[in-house]
Amino acid sequence: MKIQKLIFSVVVVCFVLTGCKKEVKKESLAVNKQNVSLAISGMTCEIGCAKTIQSKLSKKEGVLGAKVIFTDSIANIEFDANTTSKEDLIAFVNGIAGGDLYTASETSKKVSNKTSKTHTCTEDCKEKCDTKNGKKECKEDCKMDCCADKTEKKTK
Repeated sequence: MKIQKLIFSVVVVCFVLTGCKKEVKKESLAVNKQNVSLAISGMTCEIGCAKTIQSKLSKKEGVLGAKVIFTDSIANIEFDANTTSKEDLIAFVNGIAGGDLYTASETSKKVSNKTSKTHTCTEDCKEKCDTKNGKKECKEDCKMDCCADKTEKKTK
């Protein structure tokens, strides 16, 4: 009797193990890499704002890479167009921190490094900026957050 129970148990375990080995093959589309540059207003610091946005974007489904450059208020994002879209990414950034802090919009400007001398001014700041040789630079009397660190360096 014990042998019959043992054989029956082994047979049941074999059926369970072979039945559980079904692998569901997921259809995968080829990655459709696209890039978008977003101008982000509302960032006040590099560590808190820019790094938070970059971290959240990097974790978003469909994002292959994200780089947020605080000094230029630009986010360069590489994404899979099969999974997400530019509009979805803009809405995602706008929704970070409850949707009250950041505003993103598509821009054609791409910045590749953190030490860029160019500066993207916000709408309120544009009248306080000079354009020299095609680059926007803050005037010394500009008190806007986006220019604060740049005007301090000039006066020292």
